Amino acid sequence: MKRIFPFVMSAFALASIAQSQSPSAQPPSGALSPKVTEVMVILTAKQGVTRQQIMNVMPAEIRATVKLYLDGKIRQWYSRGDGKGVIMLIDAKTIDEASAIIDAMPLSKENLADHEYIPVGPLMPLATLIGGGPARQ
Repeated sequence: MKRIFPFVMSAFALASIAQSQSPSAQPPSGALSPKVTEVMVILTAKQGVTRQQIMNVMPAEIRATVKLYLDGKIRQWYSRGDGKGVIMLIDAKTIDEASAIIDAMPLSKENLADHEYIPVGPLMPLATLIGGGPARQ
């Protein structure tokens, strides 16, 4: 296990560098594309929105968040360590699916929050450890 960890981390680093140098968010032709299993959503208050505006909507936002969690739509949610927002992992396969969920929430309806959507899935460099891994998408 001690020898595998450095290999995985170096493969991950190389994959990340290659992707960041690519002009588009799409993987290069012929590359394995990770299966999207959920969408990470980063919510932050819009520029100029006051804490009081957020707090006025917060009771409804909390109720909506808990309901979505209990319905299985929000898998996990966290406060950002810098106190500037929330990160949610949404049970969605596309940004459009996640956006529909987030847009129905009170902070979004009141146009108080900005959203960043990041589709996420299994760590693809791990496929090399098991001889090729999953099929291409």
